[in-house]
Amino acid sequence: MRKHWLDNLRWVTVLLVLLYHVIYFYNNKGVFGGIGGFGDGPQYQDVVMYILYPWFMPLLFLLAGISSRYALENQSAREWFKSRTRKLLVPGTIGLFVIHWITGYFNTIVAARTGTFEGVPALIRYGIMAVSGTGPLWFIQDLWLFSLLLLLIRKLDPKHRFHEGCGKLNMVWLILLGNLFWAGEQLLIRNPRPQSADGLYNLYKPLFYLIPFLLGYFVFSHQNVQEKLEKFWIPLLGSAVASGAVLIITTFGQDNTSPAYLSSPLNCLYGWLMCLALMGWFKARFDKTSPFADYMTRNSYGLYIVHYLVVASVGYMLKTHTQLPPVAIYVILAVAVFALSPLLHELLKRIPFVRWAVLGIKKS
Repeated sequence: MRKHWLDNLRWVTVLLVLLYHVIYFYNNKGVFGGIGGFGDGPQYQDVVMYILYPWFMPLLFLLAGISSRYALENQSAREWFKSRTRKLLVPGTIGLFVIHWITGYFNTIVAARTGTFEGVPALIRYGIMAVSGTGPLWFIQDLWLFSLLLLLIRKLDPKHRFHEGCGKLNMVWLILLGNLFWAGEQLLIRNPRPQSADGLYNLYKPLFYLIPFLLGYFVFSHQNVQEKLEKFWIPLLGSAVASGAVLIITTFGQDNTSPAYLSSPLNCLYGWLMCLALMGWFKARFDKTSPFADYMTRNSYGLYIVHYLVVASVGYMLKTHTQLPPVAIYVILAVAVFALSPLLHELLKRIPFVRWAVLGIKKS
């Protein structure tokens, strides 16, 4: 039986990713990427980043771990990994050269503050743009790697005894698992070296994101664990909101993606409590579906894949080629992202080869 709350929480989180990137693209808090803000003064709209960033990507990995457990109960490991490779690795590699090089074009313009690649051969220029177009696709690249690691980890426990033991954890232990969340953040490189791969590691955060993925697989895939979260969702959500409010009030203006910020105990507490609270809330109140929810369940992955192309292209043009006030720019970009991303997705999934390379949809 399909767990609609799981589907709903996933696509709602994806929509929040779209909103986050609208705000992020114009942030002035020193967060890597984007085109920069509108002056040096406070941009209170950036509070959206402080609200979302501590938990929305860890939550997606948690949900991916839960879904992986359910999928492997109905498929062989070989079949499952083959489908993961098509769905994750193909769009995260081949897809870069099919369409995401366009995103890379705008990213390289923003980074270099120039519209040309003077003196760079066309083939090399194309390769640079393709790699620079990775953007949010780091998520699916990480997820493919974690899927491979999961198959190896499963071999250590062929009778699933560890998985069964994890299902017996009570609410206190579920909260204390936040210590693993904190420990994962400590593995970031605190002082990344310029012109090194340190920044790239801190973006992908593989050792950190592996933790919620495995917790999803081993712990939160259990029905009785989900029921515990459902029972306590109100105090969990209240505690998360309280800790988040203290975090934001005391840190607004800082780079909320820096290793020092992310590894702080308060950030980790807020992020973990929000993950628990949202799973419990959706299990309690949103374990149902509708035609719109069905559509989003089927297509939210595709929206995630294509949305940043809209953010980068429209966002760049609005900032550099218009004299519109910031409020108008935010509104237009938000409307564009939420309207054009579904249209672009619907177009791409109807084009042979492109739907396979960009979206991981079977050729047939």
